[in-house]
Amino acid sequence: MKKALSFIVKASISLIFLFLYYWFALPPLHWRSPAFWAFAVISTLVITVVFSLGRLFRMVRNMETVKNRKGNVVGKRFPFIPRVWLVVGGVALGVLAVFLVSSLIFSPVFCATQYKNLIQSETGDFANDVSEISWSQIPVVDRDSASRLGSRKLGEIDELVSQFEVAENYTQINFQDKPVRVTPLVYGDIFKWLRNQGEGIPAYIKVDMVTQAVDLVDLPQGMKYSESEYFMRNINRYLRFKFPTLLYDNLSFEIDEEGIPYWVASTYTYRIGLASGQDANGAVLVNAITGEATRYALADVPSWVDQVFDSDMILTQLGYYGAYQSGFWNSVFGQAGVKYPTDGYNYLAIDDDVWLYTGMTSAGGDESNVGFVLVNLRTKETTYYTVPGAEEYSAMSSAEGQEQHLGYTATFPILLNVEGRPTYFMSLKDDAGLVKKYAFVDVEQYQIVGTGDKLEAARTAYIDKLAASDLIGSDTADKEETPVQQISGTIAEIHPVVQGGNTVYYFRLNGTDDIYTAEVSLSTGLPFLKEGVTVIITCEENSFAVQSLTIVK
Repeated sequence: MKKALSFIVKASISLIFLFLYYWFALPPLHWRSPAFWAFAVISTLVITVVFSLGRLFRMVRNMETVKNRKGNVVGKRFPFIPRVWLVVGGVALGVLAVFLVSSLIFSPVFCATQYKNLIQSETGDFANDVSEISWSQIPVVDRDSASRLGSRKLGEIDELVSQFEVAENYTQINFQDKPVRVTPLVYGDIFKWLRNQGEGIPAYIKVDMVTQAVDLVDLPQGMKYSESEYFMRNINRYLRFKFPTLLYDNLSFEIDEEGIPYWVASTYTYRIGLASGQDANGAVLVNAITGEATRYALADVPSWVDQVFDSDMILTQLGYYGAYQSGFWNSVFGQAGVKYPTDGYNYLAIDDDVWLYTGMTSAGGDESNVGFVLVNLRTKETTYYTVPGAEEYSAMSSAEGQEQHLGYTATFPILLNVEGRPTYFMSLKDDAGLVKKYAFVDVEQYQIVGTGDKLEAARTAYIDKLAASDLIGSDTADKEETPVQQISGTIAEIHPVVQGGNTVYYFRLNGTDDIYTAEVSLSTGLPFLKEGVTVIITCEENSFAVQSLTIVK
């Protein structure tokens, strides 16, 4: 009975340890995962120690005295080492040795070509590949601004702000052909979770990156699966227990074209050796409301998903691609043709996909780019453009210098096609993080800068400077960008929003779901507009930014 009871106690301690380790660490049960082998080795060591406690105590009591040649006691030692300890220790060291040897054998020193080929690039023509967009479609909201707008929006809803906070995800996606950032709400703390977890998280935040409009999207049913959940509804734990062997990473929050929230978990494999050359090979989509999970191969991922490939993974692979064009040793000595991604990156919306943009600079670090790359974050399609010019931080300094008396700080640039020329666009913010001006900087000649309080004014100033420098024709600078349309209708609903100290009115006309924006400076009658009033507005085709507004008496 005593031995049986001892075995039960030791087995229980071991099982509790295994459960807690797996519950919190969530290692994939996959033989190519270093996390799995760490789990296996550590668990085996702990179990061995637990079942050897009695023998260990006896060994301590029976430790032999060690004397030197003069007969003086200098220490004690175990009379013997249990065989099981030697076996387990040997296995642990063997596993560690396998991974260390594999890392060395399959390192870039010996496999530079394989690392270089993790990403395949084609050479493109920027003017033809990247279409020009209307000035009213340029995204002006970066992640920091989106975070401020989202927090402000939640603060307007008393019943929510007391229970929930805004998550810091702010994933950039294309939603119904518009660049937006989306992020879920999260429970304020464990007590608020206890109070609300029955109904789930009731809404998410959607920030329009063009108009700066912020929507708190109420859901018909609450989100039951999120990173702020506990126990089995925590999205990471839910995925691990549903797919125990799955290698996944880069968990992002997205919405489909109907606005239904999903968690997108990118699955990956190792392309080189045992555990080197990590690369995405598909995704698991989890409905954040119902928990329904579907696994897709990379080629089958739905087109509305925008971010399968993690930006850091792409930048790592671009680093390999640029460094090892002529082998590993050339990247260390000589460095002929070696180039690296610049320190920052941003995103572009092209054909309903999100593309990562980053510049490529030479190994000499001369504050200039030799070109730049665009990478589709859903398919990893990669295009390299040979356009020598200023690297992004030099362009940011040039834009800040244009308004240096105001002390504004530039956001990291977005790459645009303006009149066929690669152009950096950025917002200029004050110390409070509010957007005050906009700037366009030519990539090839970054001393050409156009700034303005309004997007249209900044773009016009930039195009005029391009024309003055004979980089585009003067007739191009004078032409109207897109046709203007006139619309008449009755206001169905209207809401004022303060943006950067200015009031912007968002309204919808009867018979349409289109949302128009009008700045208060357009008409003194805007503050008095109500539902049912008939107006005549003008705006560019395919744009909802009102250029003029007339109130029909």
